[in-house]
Amino acid sequence: MKTIHVDVVSGEEHIFDAEAMMVVLPGLMGELGIMPGHTALLTRLTAGEMRLILQDDSEKLYYVSGGYAEIQPYQVSVLADTVMRASSIDEQRAQIAREKADQILKQGVIGIDYAQAKAELAAARTIESH
Repeated sequence: MKTIHVDVVSGEEHIFDAEAMMVVLPGLMGELGIMPGHTALLTRLTAGEMRLILQDDSEKLYYVSGGYAEIQPYQVSVLADTVMRASSIDEQRAQIAREKADQILKQGVIGIDYAQAKAELAAARTIESH
């Protein structure tokens, strides 16, 4: 069984470092499905859902605010601005975060953590669509 090594890092912490069967990333032009043997690629990520399908067919779900991914045939490195684990987000908190992030992004307030606001907005929208 072929796997691909996945390394996910945010500005705050090291999130994931293990083997996976497949990685799904939020690219600028849509979702990118990465499997072992993929062509080398360097791409920018947008705010959205990142899914890791593991060897036991379980899935780890994260929300990223944006960043970059370097894809090699058997290695994926994700450097994200902000990463939130799906399990740490509840729907009520996501609704509040969505409203707050929408307001902040519309007002263009200076001095706030813009990347964090974008990540919370992306997470909230993704949760609402599920």
